[in-house]
Amino acid sequence: MLGLNEKIKLYGFNNLTKTLSFNIYDICYAKTERDKKDYITYIDEQYNSERLTNILRGVTKIIGANILNISKQDYDPQGASVAILITEQGMPSDQVDPSCNKGEIPLMKDCVMAHLDKSHVTVHTYPESHPDNEVSTFRVDIDVSTCGQISPLNALNYLIGSFDSDIITIDYRVRGFTRDVNGHKYFIDHAMSSIQDYIDQKTLDKYDCIDVNVYNSNIFHTKMMIKEIDLNNYLFNEDPYDLKPEVRREIRNKLSKEMIEIYHGLNVYDRIEK
Repeated sequence: MLGLNEKIKLYGFNNLTKTLSFNIYDICYAKTERDKKDYITYIDEQYNSERLTNILRGVTKIIGANILNISKQDYDPQGASVAILITEQGMPSDQVDPSCNKGEIPLMKDCVMAHLDKSHVTVHTYPESHPDNEVSTFRVDIDVSTCGQISPLNALNYLIGSFDSDIITIDYRVRGFTRDVNGHKYFIDHAMSSIQDYIDQKTLDKYDCIDVNVYNSNIFHTKMMIKEIDLNNYLFNEDPYDLKPEVRREIRNKLSKEMIEIYHGLNVYDRIEK
C-alpha cells in the first residue's frame, strides 16, 4: 500500500472516489428563551454563508483543487448552505460550462444555483434549541468528495481548527477501483488504518476518540468528544464565577449529558431514568 504522497503509475484516470463527511457540534448553555434566541442569532451570524464559503475555499486550496462553481445561501430564520464544484486540474475557460461562475459570485445575486460533478465540497448548518432543554446546539455538516489524486484527508486539521467543536464525527470512504499500467486493480491508493492518523496529536489530546472501521470495504469512522468542560466556553450572556458552585456543577452535568447522548447517538439518560 502506498502513502498519500507516493504515486501509483496508473493506466488512464484515477477512478477512485474519496469522500470525507465531517460533522461537528458546538454546545452552549442558554437558560432563558432570550438567551437561546441570542445564541442562535449569534451563531447564525458567525457562520453565515460568506464565512463558510471562505472556509471551503481554504479546503480546496489545501487539497490542491480548482474551483469551477460556487453556490451559497443563507436561510430564514436560520442556517446556511454552500456548495462548490471543484476539479483536480485547471481547465481552459472555453471548456468550462457557461453555467459555472469559477468562484466569482455576482454581487447582485442572493443565490447562485450550481450542478455538482464528480468532485465537490458542501456545507450545511443547523442551529437547534428546545423550550424544555437549557442546552442549545449548533451542527455543521461538511462533505468533501474528490476523484483523482487529490485527497480530502489533507484538509482535516484545517476543518477541525475552523470551528469550535465539542463533538466531531468523521466518516471517510473510498469507492470504486482504478488500475495500474499492468491492469492490476487498486481499491484504495494510500495507506489507511484510522482517520486519527491524519489528525494533529495536540488536537487528539483534547478529545476522547473511538473508531469503527470496516477495512475490507474501505470505510472509516471516528467520533471525538471534548474531554474538559470549561464553563467559560459554554455559558451565553453569563459569567460562571457569578454562579454558586452547586449551580455550576448542575450546568456542567447538563452539558455533559447532552454531549454524551450526541456522541453515542442514543438517548442514554432517558433509558436510565425509565
